[in-house]
Amino acid sequence: MGKSISGVGSTNFNSKMKKFLIIIYVLLNTVSFAKEFHVSKKGNDSNDGSVTKPFKTIAAAIKYAYAGDTITVHEGTYREWVNPIRGGESDSKRIMYRAASGEKVEIKGSEIVTGWQKVKDGVWKVVIPNSFFGNYNPYQDSIYGDWFFPLGRKHHTGEVFLNGKSLYEKENIENVQNPLPPKVYKNFDGSIYTKADIDGSKYTWYCEVNDQNTTIWANFHKFNPNKELIEISTRRTCFYPEKQGINYLTIQGFNISQAATQWSTPTAEQVGMVATHWNKGWIIENNVIHDSKCAGITLGKERGTGQNVWSADPSLDGSVYYIEVIFRTLRNGWNKENIGSHIVRNNEIFNCEQVGINGSMGGAFGIIENNHIYNIFTKRQYNGAEMGGIKFHGAIDAIIRKNRIHDCHIGMWLDWMTQGTRVSANLFYNNDEVDISLETNHGPFLVDNNILLSTNNINYISQSGAFVHNLFTGKLNIWAEHSRFTPYHLPHSTDIAGITTIAPGDDRYYNNIFIGQGQSVKTEDINTYGLSSYNDSILLVPWKKGKRKVELPVWINGNVYYNGAYRYKNENQFIEKLNFNPDLKLVEKDKNVFLQFVFDDSYFSFSTQIITTEILGKSKIAKENFENPDATPLILDTDYLGNKRSKEKNTAGPFSNLTGGKLEIIVW
Repeated sequence: MGKSISGVGSTNFNSKMKKFLIIIYVLLNTVSFAKEFHVSKKGNDSNDGSVTKPFKTIAAAIKYAYAGDTITVHEGTYREWVNPIRGGESDSKRIMYRAASGEKVEIKGSEIVTGWQKVKDGVWKVVIPNSFFGNYNPYQDSIYGDWFFPLGRKHHTGEVFLNGKSLYEKENIENVQNPLPPKVYKNFDGSIYTKADIDGSKYTWYCEVNDQNTTIWANFHKFNPNKELIEISTRRTCFYPEKQGINYLTIQGFNISQAATQWSTPTAEQVGMVATHWNKGWIIENNVIHDSKCAGITLGKERGTGQNVWSADPSLDGSVYYIEVIFRTLRNGWNKENIGSHIVRNNEIFNCEQVGINGSMGGAFGIIENNHIYNIFTKRQYNGAEMGGIKFHGAIDAIIRKNRIHDCHIGMWLDWMTQGTRVSANLFYNNDEVDISLETNHGPFLVDNNILLSTNNINYISQSGAFVHNLFTGKLNIWAEHSRFTPYHLPHSTDIAGITTIAPGDDRYYNNIFIGQGQSVKTEDINTYGLSSYNDSILLVPWKKGKRKVELPVWINGNVYYNGAYRYKNENQFIEKLNFNPDLKLVEKDKNVFLQFVFDDSYFSFSTQIITTEILGKSKIAKENFENPDATPLILDTDYLGNKRSKEKNTAGPFSNLTGGKLEIIVW
């Protein structure tokens, strides 16, 4: 007979097996396996969310998604507010919301409305029970907030859409029946800024609300609304977590539209059509975001630190209230560990009447890149001081690069506390007030390798900015601000180092190209073109009447001046060709944009230095180096297209390695 295997050896074996099984059990219960939940218009919310048994709504999938999981939404229109209840744990362990590859997935803040009754030729009305709107009726809610200018009338957050195109709200039923074109308004320099679609403005609507019903009248002209797609905005947002602490989300590939968004101001909760709610580490990419009553994407503030505090009590100046708000946000955790660091990339954003992307302080430490932003503030029915393709307060260590921004009122507006930020390789054109507005910033900040083609390129009420390798074809408007005290920070931090006013200067202008408006410009107006604002006595362009000298030193060298743009008299390395016109044109072909121009022969033999942190130095007020957000030195050795610059033959402007003759360069 064989020997028994019981005994000491057996005991050791069983003990080891027990330990092994315990380890397996612990691993199975502590290691999370990423799951994918599917949503389909053909699904059911009682399903398990698998690819064969998908949910019907995104809201159902939200309940099951944890860090590391993915919610894949399949083709169709989803009329719901996506309100995430959990976030990811880190950049590598996110919750992803994505449209299924190759499928059109729409998230809309609107509902279809039928049952229109004809009132007279072109004019129809619909009566909707207030219960239809649930706990939010956009036709009772008026746009309101700090720095909002209603222009003497009421504007509701709701909208009416005819086959996807928004109609113009009117003050009364008479103006619906007999629509008038929008008013014409002027910029600070007297130029006209209205861009309203005059034909489209004839399509109008008006609303009234009583205790039971909401009535909407609309002028559809030749269209029968009962045979067309008529939608009205019913939700205040499309994608917004109601609570904070929802970090590390990815939103990818959706078409998001038609929300009844409220005015987004730096002293209030900022809720755009897609909004991060004072969280950290979101990625918003490859989406089409359009037709928001106010804001497209907001990266900004929550409600608790202030809600339209200036409008609630106008006894103090709004800038004082904003300083109070900033200190409250610092006490509420505004720092790199908790807030910001969002990435917004590869999105198409248009038809938003206030702003494409904005954020009060939540845009800090983020990257905004490769977005196409256009048709922002085009209906022009109201106005305000928070408008633009991009509008940020507190853009600390942000990177804004490779965006195409056009047909906006203001292309990009960086307002208060822009420090350590880099604006690089962006394309600006056809923006009717200005391409870039830089307001009450103490720097340092860098604007490099950009193409700026509008009538006004820069509105500048700041100090300690560096402008390097840009192409300017319009005005640089520069002035002081001695009435407002604004914060500056410790380097690469939200911690406030101090508060002071703006003394103009401490700026750097290296290796730019300035193209003026020709020799027909009057002598007294020359200082409004190119860097000639610094000509002779280094004068500021007057904001109103009178002139003021730049109060701090300015470093200017290596620039090229064409077609009536005058150089700074103390510049020692330059090209100045007052009579040479580069014949610059921007041409759109299919989905591409080309820049056509010709430079004179002297340009191709003109070499400038590679600009570095060592050359740019340190800002006067914040005492921070012009450097990368991670505090490493800057070396500006690549151009607009990403090509390497030659140290031996570094050319001015945004392009390197150019050859002579007529040039055509693809810039988007």
